Amino acid sequence: MCGICGKLNFDGHRAVDLDLLGTMLATIHHRGPDDEGKYVSGPVGLGFRRLSIIDLSSGHQPLSNEDGSIWVIFNGEIYNYREIRKSLLQKGHIFKTQTDTEVLVHLYEEYGDNFVQELRGMFAFALWDDRQKRLLIARDRVGIKPLYYFLTGKSLVFASEIKAILADPEVTPEVNTTFIDRFLSLYYMPGEETLLKNVLKLAPGHYMTVQNGKADIRQYWDLRFPDPPGERDFKKAEEELLSLLDETMALHMISDVPVGFLVSGGVDSSGMLSLAQGKTDQAMSSYTVGFSEKGITDERPYARMAAHAFGSQHHEMTINSKDFANFLPQYVWHMEEPVCEPPAVALYYVSKFARQFVTVLISGEGGDEAFAGYSTYRNFLWFDRLKTILGPLKGGFSALLFALGNLSHSARVSKYANFAKTPFNAFYYGRTSDPFQLFNQTNNGLYTQEFAPTVNKQRSLDPVLKSFQNAPDRDLLSKMLYVDTKTWLPDDLLVKADKMTMANSLELRVPLLDHKVLEFAASLPSSFKVHGLTTKYILKKAFGGRIPKPILNRRKTGFPVPYALWLRTELKDWVREILFDRRTLERGYFERSGIERLVAENQKTGAFSKEVFSLVTLELWHRTFLETPISSPPPLAMYTSHSN
Repeated sequence: MCGICGKLNFDGHRAVDLDLLGTMLATIHHRGPDDEGKYVSGPVGLGFRRLSIIDLSSGHQPLSNEDGSIWVIFNGEIYNYREIRKSLLQKGHIFKTQTDTEVLVHLYEEYGDNFVQELRGMFAFALWDDRQKRLLIARDRVGIKPLYYFLTGKSLVFASEIKAILADPEVTPEVNTTFIDRFLSLYYMPGEETLLKNVLKLAPGHYMTVQNGKADIRQYWDLRFPDPPGERDFKKAEEELLSLLDETMALHMISDVPVGFLVSGGVDSSGMLSLAQGKTDQAMSSYTVGFSEKGITDERPYARMAAHAFGSQHHEMTINSKDFANFLPQYVWHMEEPVCEPPAVALYYVSKFARQFVTVLISGEGGDEAFAGYSTYRNFLWFDRLKTILGPLKGGFSALLFALGNLSHSARVSKYANFAKTPFNAFYYGRTSDPFQLFNQTNNGLYTQEFAPTVNKQRSLDPVLKSFQNAPDRDLLSKMLYVDTKTWLPDDLLVKADKMTMANSLELRVPLLDHKVLEFAASLPSSFKVHGLTTKYILKKAFGGRIPKPILNRRKTGFPVPYALWLRTELKDWVREILFDRRTLERGYFERSGIERLVAENQKTGAFSKEVFSLVTLELWHRTFLETPISSPPPLAMYTSHSN
């Protein structure tokens, strides 16, 4: 696991400055504190920071082929590299290291651009072909590893993190205000755009080639849902799934440094821990974080249960509201893209804690997206079936739900009343979004009269709508899983996973997001995933004889960070200080009176915690990336002000 960066000048006589690479690399030192490498050849420059995982003695990058005509910098892991290496050796290729990185240059020699199809793993890399004066950058199928770029008519600048791109003096950070509503509507930034003009994300499953000043982006993978899925015997499918997961875990355990496990006490992380038994000669360790506030689910007892069941040396910790607030400026600096993801703060702290013991962590991320683990999927499926059964009576059903919602003061019930009379594609914006949240309401009183006319909901929702256009026609569940895999998964969940662990120089591996696992899950009938009221049905069946029943049967709770409580109690003055600061209001996005009403209502009911946290995050993002140097994480003090 590492950090990469580089630049290609389209004028072949304009050399890349070696000092520029050093400046770019300094911004991503946290991604690879063990080693640094640079390669400059006229108009191209490649930079690399290393976190040593495999072949600790000879894994220096940039790395070349035998004659130095092809160079590569690589971030990630190629889990099938041993198999690839063996095949290439038989074809006469000569290797000088034992690293997975080196297979890339030889695969490219053998297969050209199509070599990315051979890779099984998580990766972002850049490959320079000096003979053709051609650069290729690529990103893994799902988007586990990030890769950003800035493309002009004069050059291409790319990096694992935006900060390294901004270190180039030719890149001026400028906010793209047209996408502010996208973030506030969806709580993250799906799609290729970021909030900085001309700073883009290479989409998962894509690669870009640049030659003679021309860039060409191509897709090499997409998640397919066979239609129809075909007749499948459930028991046989269950056995196939367990065998595939066992093989995948064996590959993910390959490491020359200690490997630990993030354990939440849920099915996915406990299942990963169970599969790891017997696949390492080192002692296994596990890590979890909890909270002591009343009314918040404490997952630590279940995590301890899993650790005890599988013989893991278990470690746990807690964080409080002060820890949460103290890290928020650094949260924004590390995340780089505004994301309403409070659990990311907890992930940062538990990763920092785990880094004292291990360099690699394995988590159960991805099981819910692959096998339909969220209650949202089940609820929408049942609700859609009910709408179909009711037919012309669904209008009356909607009115009944509205009445029940008003009587019970339940926003959730009222929300489903709206769904009863709305086409599915018009209200399912993805896993974390809500078409009835405040920023998706017309005349919500939050945007200023000057800013409101610039808001275009079609543009805000464009990445989700495009995903729906490409989604399978097989059934409703497959549509939801596809949309979430293409949007929320890479641009929210995996941004959090990569940025918060790499902030602590720690590699996170996610076996359930191996593309072969995703493809297998997509091939299954939807009834194997949501069965009656049971979500993630086949995965739970596969793990049924392995993990403790209290874990298997417990209700899913997610990652219960009590941020909503903290925003209304210990952090309420801090929130007001940020949102009503002169700098915040002078940006011209929001009416003070509207924000006052929002904060006051949230103070009473807690119903708008996501909106409040998103506004705080957005303002901290502006101050971090538009107003201050970005070379190192900012202190909390820079965000405090008494000038309301």
